Amino acid sequence: MAGERVEMESSLGSHLKTVDQQEAHERQGRKKWITLPFIAGSMLGLGLAINGTSSNLLVYLLKEYNVESIDAAQIANIVRGCLDLAPVAGAVVSDSYFGSFPVILAGTAINVLVGIVLFTLTAALPSLRPPHCASPSAACQHGTPGQLTALYAAVCLLTIGTGGTRFNVATLGADQFGTARDQDTFFNWYFVFLYASFIVGDTAIVYLQDGVSWVLGFSVCLGTAVASLVMLVLGARYYKMPAPKGSPYTELVRVVVAAVRKARVDIAGRVQYYLGDGTVVDSGSDGAPTKRLGFLNRAALITAREGTPDSPGGGHRPSGWRLCTVQQVEDLKSLLGVLPLWSSGILISVSIGVMAGLVILQALAMDRSLGSRFKIPAGSITVCSLAAFIAATPVLERAVFPLWRRATGALPTPLQRVGLGHVVNVAGMVAAALVERRRLSVVCTHHGADEAPGWVTPMSVLWLIIPLGVVGVGEALHFPGNMAFYYQEFPKTLRGTATAMAPLLIALGFYLSTMFVDVARRVTAWLPGNINQGRLDNVYWAVAVTAAVNFGYFLVCVSLYKSRK
Repeated sequence: MAGERVEMESSLGSHLKTVDQQEAHERQGRKKWITLPFIAGSMLGLGLAINGTSSNLLVYLLKEYNVESIDAAQIANIVRGCLDLAPVAGAVVSDSYFGSFPVILAGTAINVLVGIVLFTLTAALPSLRPPHCASPSAACQHGTPGQLTALYAAVCLLTIGTGGTRFNVATLGADQFGTARDQDTFFNWYFVFLYASFIVGDTAIVYLQDGVSWVLGFSVCLGTAVASLVMLVLGARYYKMPAPKGSPYTELVRVVVAAVRKARVDIAGRVQYYLGDGTVVDSGSDGAPTKRLGFLNRAALITAREGTPDSPGGGHRPSGWRLCTVQQVEDLKSLLGVLPLWSSGILISVSIGVMAGLVILQALAMDRSLGSRFKIPAGSITVCSLAAFIAATPVLERAVFPLWRRATGALPTPLQRVGLGHVVNVAGMVAAALVERRRLSVVCTHHGADEAPGWVTPMSVLWLIIPLGVVGVGEALHFPGNMAFYYQEFPKTLRGTATAMAPLLIALGFYLSTMFVDVARRVTAWLPGNINQGRLDNVYWAVAVTAAVNFGYFLVCVSLYKSRK
């Protein structure tokens, strides 16, 4: 009986311990997800503020600063590129020195206190703008150097604030979760919230700017930025905030330096590599460095000069610039291994950048009326791509991916999703070319090519929903897939940089799209000042062919890639 009682008590104790562990796990899970409302609220506010301020910049330049149409599109693309490039610098600062939360807090404060305030002043004070011109013509006065300085200072401050916030928020959110599946889900919904804010910015705020006043539109952006700052601070007590452990980039440079310093060391036969804390491992054993990029393995190679670092009788460990750990070597390898795949995403961003700039010019030359009283703002047309992204994400998560799992036995990997995104993007460019060809045929039918640039083609702007919707579905596949892939494959010390790799693609895409359009203007007659006299459809065909060739390059990179896992 006593033995049975002891056994029962032991069993009961084990059961209670298991229950306690389950409850603790559930509490931990709830604690992770309780941060989502604060992070989502901050994302929505920031997205509204930043996108509402920048998305209608092309129209602002056209109407208030009398900039020529193609030049305005080019400037708007450069600004978009800056807004997506700055987060890379923000990620470096976050990973190396302060962590995500302080950098986000500082970036939000810059947006609120300086950047958007200055934008509002450019709209409110007539002295900061050239005289209003009723219709575009050569007689319109352009902005003075002082006026343009104020405008571009506002753009720079907005860019600095965005650098600290936009994708460091993604890192902060992903840091709350411990599994790849939860992180993948978070990235999907991160883009949903981000794009939802873009939709409101591209519709409601753009409508206020175009239909009511620029001052009111920018003031609303200022209010949402303040709300974002409040939500961010309210959730501070719940956030898990890993402290940075010094610059990870220095560690990566040390690997290169150490490998070069041992370039002439003979590694034939049995050699040992340094694992850290006085531990070594023989070549060919578990824990030894992988064979890919084998030259870098020399950085962790223990030579006769070094002995066995930190071990009894082995002397002290040499400088980190001469001997690195196997983990440091593998971290650099994983980073270098991702770069070819990352580069395959540049041209897909170029195609999106080309469309983002030119589709607004198409909208300005099309019938934007909905009924007898409402006219769609040209700057709002890109919302169709964002809406398609948001609509496609739950469909992919709840329907398409489960069907994929039933057919293949596993959910699609991030790289498979990126590959599907490439294919859909090519289809979007083809659709854009076909729609523009139809628009030009309507122009020719109504003899509109000889009219002034402001002449409106009697063709509904709703036709642009088709290519924009297809491109939006492609973005729902490749952007979250890219971010999840980088976050999982990068070293833990470079998580901020991982989430910044996707916006870096977008930034380069906008910069290169500007170059692409500029080259097209110089060497072809496709893009005159009046697009009714041009061949914008040929631009889209060229982009589609380039994107198709780039997809082949992506497949080659995937076939050669070796995952760090």
